[in-house]
Amino acid sequence: MKETDVDTRPPPEATVEELTEFGPGDLQDLSDAAEAAIIDGGGFGWISPPPRETLEAFWRGVLLIPERHLFVGRLDGVIAGSCQIQRPARNNEAQRHTCNLTTTFVAPWGRGHGLSRDLVEIAEKYARDEGFKVLTLDVRETQHAAIRLYERLGFVRFGTLPHYAYVRDGYVAGHFYYKELDAV
Repeated sequence: MKETDVDTRPPPEATVEELTEFGPGDLQDLSDAAEAAIIDGGGFGWISPPPRETLEAFWRGVLLIPERHLFVGRLDGVIAGSCQIQRPARNNEAQRHTCNLTTTFVAPWGRGHGLSRDLVEIAEKYARDEGFKVLTLDVRETQHAAIRLYERLGFVRFGTLPHYAYVRDGYVAGHFYYKELDAV
């Protein structure tokens, strides 16, 4: 494309949904998107992509855990990102009002279409609809776009752990956030 050319293609259709079972291509798409995010440095714990069978086993396992709810973002039907709501363990009655937003990512090729915001918003709505009063999350300090999004959506930083993650040759701090859901 030349500088004077105009891209006349319509933007991709962005959708988000809770995923309770894998449809055709979903596991492959989700693993591809996760691998791309990991390589880009947003690997929700992974520093480098694990073997494909490990990654696919991870996603299959998420759907088996009753305390986890998986939400995916799609562009033109292809999974480009995801997040999860993690309910407290059943024996944690004292914190049954709190759930955690975790494993949030959008593949580099899927960014710029509002999927991150849409994923957080659908997860927050799910948490509110399920009666949770507080939503928590944590994020590496290097995830600047995610931090801006969380703060723009009303999450409040309540702490920083200087030795949150060990990436490459050093520690990376992590920030902890909460949002009161019944205050909205």
